[in-house]
Amino acid sequence: MERIPILAIGDVLLVSIQGELQDQGVLALQEDLADKISATGAYGLVIDISAVEIVDSFIGRMFATIASISRLFDADTVVVGMRPAVAITLVELGLPLGNVRTALDLQKGLAILARIAAERGLTIAEGDVSAIGAASAMGAVDNESAQASR
Repeated sequence: MERIPILAIGDVLLVSIQGELQDQGVLALQEDLADKISATGAYGLVIDISAVEIVDSFIGRMFATIASISRLFDADTVVVGMRPAVAITLVELGLPLGNVRTALDLQKGLAILARIAAERGLTIAEGDVSAIGAASAMGAVDNESAQASR
C-alpha cells in the first residue's frame, strides 16, 4: 500500500489526495497525520480532495475523525477542492463533517488557516508566508513533488 505524502509548508501541513481512497490508505493517512502534527507542532492541516471523485461513508467519517485528531494536537483542518458530486454524496449519506472547515480551493483554505492563526495570536514567519503563497499560486501540490519533500 502506497502512503499518501504529507508536505510541510511552514507550520501548515498539506495533503493532496490524487486518486481514489481505499480504507487502508485513509487509516494510514490518519496515523501519519497524527504523527506528523505531533512531531512538527503544525497549527493547520489542509486536505486537498480536488482529485477525489467518489467517497463512501467510511471515507466521509474519516475526514471528520482526522479533523478531530488534529484538534487534539491544537491544529485546525480545512478540506479544499470538494467536487459537487462528493458534497452531494456526503449529504445524502447523512455525514455532516462536524468541525471540518471547507474551502473551494487551496488559496482560500490557506487564508482560513492564516486568519485562525492570527486570531490565536500565532505569528507566521516571513519565509512561511512566501512558501504558503507559492503553494497557493500552484493551486495544488502533486504527489511527485510532495513525495520528494517527505
